[in-house]
Amino acid sequence: MAAPLSVEVEFGGGAELLFDGIKKHQVTLPEQEGPWDIRNLLVWIKKNLLKERPELFIQGDSVRPGILVLINDADWELLGELDYQLQDQDSVLFISTLHGG
Repeated sequence: MAAPLSVEVEFGGGAELLFDGIKKHQVTLPEQEGPWDIRNLLVWIKKNLLKERPELFIQGDSVRPGILVLINDADWELLGELDYQLQDQDSVLFISTLHGG
């Protein structure tokens, strides 16, 4: 069993508007069978934090194209993207680069 994890989840670049305008969330992810990875975190975020228009944040089992993901200030592409296994006290930042005009 994976122990509960305390993780900071942050949204920027307009993505916070989908989460009641709240940029920073300190969350405790519950104990679960396997390890917590970004894929599991996105499901948890969709169920517990996302307030409106999920299609602007989630596409399939990942984030929409145009949303940058940083894990502890490093690009998630360098860390395995959806398969990155979260550690206690990790910081995950989602920045939208999608802007209307």
